[in-house]
Amino acid sequence: MARVSSNYRCTECGWTSVKWVGRCGECQSWGTVIDNAENAVSARAVVPVRVSAARAAKPITDIGADEVTHWPSGIAEFDRVLGGGIVAGAAILLSGEPGVGKSTLLLEVASRAASNGMRVLYVSAEESVNQVRMRAARTGALQPLLYLAAEVDLAVILGQIDEVKPQLVIVDSVQTVSSSLIDGLAGGPSQVREVASTLIRVSKDRNLPVLLVGHVTKDGTIAGPRLLEHLVDVVCQFEGDRQTSLRFIRALKNRFGPTDEVGCFEMTGDGIAEVADPSGLFLSRARQPVSGTCVTIALEGKRALPVEVQALIVKSGAPQPRRVVNGVDGSRVAMLLAVLERRANLKLSEFDVYVSTVGGIRVTEPGADLAIALAIASAYRDKAFPVTLAAIGEISLAGEIRHASSSKQRVAEARRLGFSQVLDSESLHLREAMRQAFANSTAERVDVPGF
Repeated sequence: MARVSSNYRCTECGWTSVKWVGRCGECQSWGTVIDNAENAVSARAVVPVRVSAARAAKPITDIGADEVTHWPSGIAEFDRVLGGGIVAGAAILLSGEPGVGKSTLLLEVASRAASNGMRVLYVSAEESVNQVRMRAARTGALQPLLYLAAEVDLAVILGQIDEVKPQLVIVDSVQTVSSSLIDGLAGGPSQVREVASTLIRVSKDRNLPVLLVGHVTKDGTIAGPRLLEHLVDVVCQFEGDRQTSLRFIRALKNRFGPTDEVGCFEMTGDGIAEVADPSGLFLSRARQPVSGTCVTIALEGKRALPVEVQALIVKSGAPQPRRVVNGVDGSRVAMLLAVLERRANLKLSEFDVYVSTVGGIRVTEPGADLAIALAIASAYRDKAFPVTLAAIGEISLAGEIRHASSSKQRVAEARRLGFSQVLDSESLHLREAMRQAFANSTAERVDVPGF
């Protein structure tokens, strides 16, 4: 029998090499090429095994369908993302940047479950039990059925599960737990693979839901092998700027529900709070119309949210005027500035332009083009739009306005919030939309030829 020579394999894509390299030659990932010692085995043919009658394949129409049931976690926004709640035997991975609030959210989930009579085991592999207990006291999450353990060894965690017999397990985080059966430090691809696969196997065997916390890399992807995302049933991403209190959670993968729902939360001094109706978070509190502002209706998953776009125009003395953006796509703003100068005769090449959103939300979809363009034009003319105006639409390079996706839902949300004038017609040109927007504007100081 021929013996397969030992080589090196990438844990991300499976690319092999006869010698070790620091970077994979296929997927270009760093530090993923390991010694493929398991390949140094004798090659032999696989012998078919006779299948018993109980395990024999059946026509799909003869297989009964067990309905998947969700039990609510007590946090409506989290249940919305999960598709109705947590499913028994489900493995859920929650990822996010450090300090965004993953542990706070899962501690609240554990507390709500324990208050409903469920036995919950919270395993902290990063903090001591005293640290977790102090956070629980601050957020009001102290429950007698909530068990805490600070463990980093997989075997000890499995022993804790056997001892406590929980109905929900939370492990924070999977990258800091290691198994003594696998060589390498905690967080390595082989360790993460072993820890995750073992916990998921326990979850399936005991019909026990397991929530895992995952770290992210510098580029925002989940640390460890991509196999981790394939093994779990649900992958949730917790997003938010640490400079603001707003947080979003969305499902990137969900075997039990949709992946287009978004949950909204707000970080407070007492923990994390749900935001059932975030319609007022991204609007300014100005009572009077202000030039350089325009409201659009953005989509976050299935949610239509009003977002105020603000622009500021300042005369520039530099040969290269500044273009500063916050919360919007810089390249898209640069394109809109070129369209405004060419199609609407706004001489913006002589001005510094600043564009930002209110509330720290990031809007990158093309449906906000019209609102950005109108905000810039309003700042240029120093004329304020009525507070009842909202603009929705994508702008082409020819200056034409196109309907944004889910336009009817956006318009309905704008009407519900009191915006009586909604610019979203596909038949409009940019110049015509600006004429309509400025028809009822106030405080005109500078006239601009062309519209």
